Amino acid sequence: MTTSPLEWLDPQRAAAFERWLSDVAPLHGLQAASVRLGSADASFRRYFRIDAASGAGPTSFIIMDAPPAHEDSAPFVKVAALMEGAGLKAPRVLAWDEAQGFMLLSDLGAQTMLDVIAPPAAVLATAEPTPAHFELYMQAIDVLVRWQLASKPGVLPPYDEALLSRELALFPDWYVGRHRDFAIDAGLMGRLDPIFEQIKASNLQSLGGARVYVHRDFMPRNLMVDRNGDMGVLDFQDAVHGPITYDIASLMRDAFLSWDEEFVLDITVRYWQKARKSGLPVGDDFGEFYRAVEWMGLQRHLKVLGIFARLSLRDGKPKYLADTPRFIKYARGTAARYRQLGPLMVLLDEIEGNETRVGYTF
Repeated sequence: MTTSPLEWLDPQRAAAFERWLSDVAPLHGLQAASVRLGSADASFRRYFRIDAASGAGPTSFIIMDAPPAHEDSAPFVKVAALMEGAGLKAPRVLAWDEAQGFMLLSDLGAQTMLDVIAPPAAVLATAEPTPAHFELYMQAIDVLVRWQLASKPGVLPPYDEALLSRELALFPDWYVGRHRDFAIDAGLMGRLDPIFEQIKASNLQSLGGARVYVHRDFMPRNLMVDRNGDMGVLDFQDAVHGPITYDIASLMRDAFLSWDEEFVLDITVRYWQKARKSGLPVGDDFGEFYRAVEWMGLQRHLKVLGIFARLSLRDGKPKYLADTPRFIKYARGTAARYRQLGPLMVLLDEIEGNETRVGYTF
């Protein structure tokens, strides 16, 4: 996290924030003059850090700046309460101006799980796992299992075919068409649509259609490690009720670092064992479960490629494109393992300008 001074593009919003802060600061014992930028994410949200006025209790808090015209904070508030109810460490909502989109939160610290694995200055292609990394991932799967065990139907939006379709559409619309400048015509979609139908069918039907709470971005960058080594969870506002395979796929096929297949399998099988022992519907056959995880991960890889291209082209955030080769590699690796996904592997190689190294043809 950075400690930059605040900058506002909208003077009216800046004035509204100053008024809100002047009201909230004395109620919660805040040093109004200490507010500074904490971080910004891929959305329109920003996070500020602010110090407590006295040494008793927490030393700092987080303020969320979420302009209502762009961000609906109600899901964040709802999921934060669900996480607290599940016994997870998540930011507590201490004050919320719903109309203006300002929120005061408890502070989980500045060190993410990703920071522990790879300091911010490090650039990793494939990380070499250590015993300390293993312990971090075991903590993460403990958190994930507790979250999934709290699941109830009808509480969070469904991760259904319509949502899967909208997410998959990001890949041709933004990555293939706008970033790679391919014509999105009937020929291309005639090749992609059958692949998308297979992916959706697998994700909706595998493991008997098992459904749980899904964080949707459960990865080291969104898991916080405090001074005591306890793990907290951030960035959960897009949570849904959907396939049980999604969050473990997200955890092990990370957007910002990669692990070798042996470590991915090791942690995934340990998650499966713990989930199965806890009564979660992960099935009795790890091979079947892992296939479902890979197909769920493939949907996420294609979606993320579209999102990263959109962030660059529409939102002026080009840094995310640096990680698109990682997701192409993830997607191609999965496609290479399943014969019915051979056409996708060929198409990915065409899009990237690579020669297909396995003899699948149309």
